[in-house]
Amino acid sequence: MAATGKMAGADAAVLFRILVGLFGLAALMACTPTYTNHGFIPTDEDVEEIMVGVDTRETVTSIIGKPAAAGLLTEEAWYYVQSRFEHFAYTESEEIDREVLQITFDESGVVENIERFGLEEGQVVALSRRVTTSNTKGVGFLQQLLGNVGKINLDNIVGG
Repeated sequence: MAATGKMAGADAAVLFRILVGLFGLAALMACTPTYTNHGFIPTDEDVEEIMVGVDTRETVTSIIGKPAAAGLLTEEAWYYVQSRFEHFAYTESEEIDREVLQITFDESGVVENIERFGLEEGQVVALSRRVTTSNTKGVGFLQQLLGNVGKINLDNIVGG
């Protein structure tokens, strides 16, 4: 009888250690960041299929699809935007990466310029550029778009 009681105590101790280990593992897993991606940006291979000076809005749509954003006043440029956010425990999500593909068109709707922008230490950086002329229309808009990362305060917008 006494041997059975010692065996039950040993089993309880092992079970307790397993439960403590599982609880510790769960606590560590809860402290790991989660990542979410928002938006869509075509791959380099898909973008290479677009011929500057040859393709039109229609052919670009058939190759990589329509963008989520276009130029503010006219559709002289299309913007494909993808952002990556890191969320850690109960803190606010933080944007850790953003990439923008800008395709500009001339007046007749032919591709004039293809540029890919990213963020490097909070500054807008051209990652790649395919241009037929020295035209860089729309760069001011992109600098404004990417330059506001981390500067937007929701309290100012909501009025809180």
